[in-house]
Amino acid sequence: MTPAARISAAIEVLADIAARRRPAGDALKDWGLGHRFAGSGDRAAIAGLVYDTLRRRASATHVMGSEEPRALVLGMLALMRGLDLAAISALADGGRFAPAPLTDAERACLADPDLRGAPPFVRGDYPQWLHASLRHVFGEDAVAEGAALAARAPLDLRVNTLKGEPEAVRAALAHLNPEPGRFSPLALRIHLDSEGKAPPVTAEPAFLRGEVEVQDEASQLAAILARPLPGTQVLDLCAGAGGKTLEFAALMDNKGQLYAHDSDIRRLKPMHERLARAGVRNVQVRSPRGAEDVLHDLEGHMDLVLVDAPCTGTGTWRRNPDAKWRVRPGALAQRTSEQSKILEEAARYVRPGGRLAYVTCSLLDEENGAQVRALLSKRPDFAIVPPNETVLALGPQGAALAGAALTTREGLTMTPRRTGTDGFFVSVLRRAG
Repeated sequence: MTPAARISAAIEVLADIAARRRPAGDALKDWGLGHRFAGSGDRAAIAGLVYDTLRRRASATHVMGSEEPRALVLGMLALMRGLDLAAISALADGGRFAPAPLTDAERACLADPDLRGAPPFVRGDYPQWLHASLRHVFGEDAVAEGAALAARAPLDLRVNTLKGEPEAVRAALAHLNPEPGRFSPLALRIHLDSEGKAPPVTAEPAFLRGEVEVQDEASQLAAILARPLPGTQVLDLCAGAGGKTLEFAALMDNKGQLYAHDSDIRRLKPMHERLARAGVRNVQVRSPRGAEDVLHDLEGHMDLVLVDAPCTGTGTWRRNPDAKWRVRPGALAQRTSEQSKILEEAARYVRPGGRLAYVTCSLLDEENGAQVRALLSKRPDFAIVPPNETVLALGPQGAALAGAALTTREGLTMTPRRTGTDGFFVSVLRRAG
């Protein structure tokens, strides 16, 4: 497919997303099934155009004066890909499979795609209703934080120290030009190509041997800051597919007992295969069984309980740009209610003197600091471990992370703008002995 034909396809996919109000991934999959002539490179390029457009939807709408899919793509080409009027005109020339030629109105908009004077939520490319929440956390930096969330995310890998060492794994992946992580000693970062396409890491021998996992550096850091120590009893209460469970097992050097649980058994399904590939031997998966309390014997015995809470995912907008336009106030209210219940449940399992690590991939205080404060009001036997103490788990890089992240009394928040990672909140609490 020609570059112009790919743009036409992206416009078609975006029209489907708008008409059927569906996730971008579903619309792209259906488009690929209906256009089998398109090769993998074409599909990846079209996906890149769609996701880049969703990243800049608010600003593209402002520049073009329209929310129509064609207008959004044209605006994105100017704002995100840096194409000038002549370059965009050459792509939209009305040729075979190309978009129709630019109108005079489109030319006028694209001649000077200026965001000066635009509202903050437009310049930051986030939903207007979330502006007050983001400003509450970041103040005047809310726009800059939002703009950073509208950029592309790199591909981060975590070295599995049960199977390999960082330098050796990096050498095995040298053809992908990985860079060491900025803070995590386990992280390797691979930058995407100009169209946002990532290499097929899951086909690499190092991945197949279990030496690396795909995991954002902030997620890696959250697990390290929780400090799962070898030989201890640890519960991963919202384990999902097991990303942090796997890292915990490596940090514990397969020593001690690690319990993995999730309220939805479907989310646990991929974990068993991942545990085997990673060489993990100290994990016991506790799958839900109807109304049975499968964790009753753990109450009051855990040295560490991790709550990687379900949340709105505002910190992952770089990777899931369509999610930020689908989230609604009702979803935030639902998530905060769930988080409150999960935190209260988690506190039951912590032994006297043990710790509770609360983690989200959200940037909103409603889901982060406010949840910690609410738990402390109900459980005065818990106290916050000061963030400047929590970061000591990271060793020499702890001070650097504390200096880069946004630190509050309740914990620390990593963001793309501050730490170059996904947005993550980490708070560690200790129960009185």
